[in-house]
Amino acid sequence: PILLRHVHDPPIALYVRGQPPPTEKAIAVVGSRAATPYGRAATGMLVRPLAARGLTIISGLAYGIDAEAHRATLAVHGRTIAVLGSGIDDPSLYPRAHRGLAADIIAGGGAVVSEFPPRTEPRAEFFPQRNRIIAGISHAVIIVEASKESGALITARLALNENRDVFAVPGPITSPLSTGTNRLLRD
Repeated sequence: PILLRHVHDPPIALYVRGQPPPTEKAIAVVGSRAATPYGRAATGMLVRPLAARGLTIISGLAYGIDAEAHRATLAVHGRTIAVLGSGIDDPSLYPRAHRGLAADIIAGGGAVVSEFPPRTEPRAEFFPQRNRIIAGISHAVIIVEASKESGALITARLALNENRDVFAVPGPITSPLSTGTNRLLRD
């Protein structure tokens, strides 16, 4: 994708299952793996109308907000792209519990993509690398629920470094999962 070619540290190549990543408008939606009912509801409320209007929704296939963003997109027959921190083949795909979701994404006209070759198992250091692709392929990033140490905040920082718009969903001041998003709003 053109946007990804112009980031600070573009991947050499992308492995793709499904349709190639978008060159049209794409919005990333990421957040906590331990999403609350509030976070899941907010994700659906934001994603469904965006996807229904033809925007491609980008996320990381992780538990919580990422999976909710993919599912909300599929619910309105929109296009979604899952960027992985592992290989794109079924044995390597992470999390393994989301193999069915990955298949639904592909069947719905989206894609599962990674810079890591097939048979690459997930490793902790691969996820920040994946986040730079999520930020780099998107015109804007929406952060829904992020603790103060959330990987979603890495995606926000990377997006800001690439001059992308970053939006944050406010959350209850008593929720640890709102610490990161509320700090983004403050800053």
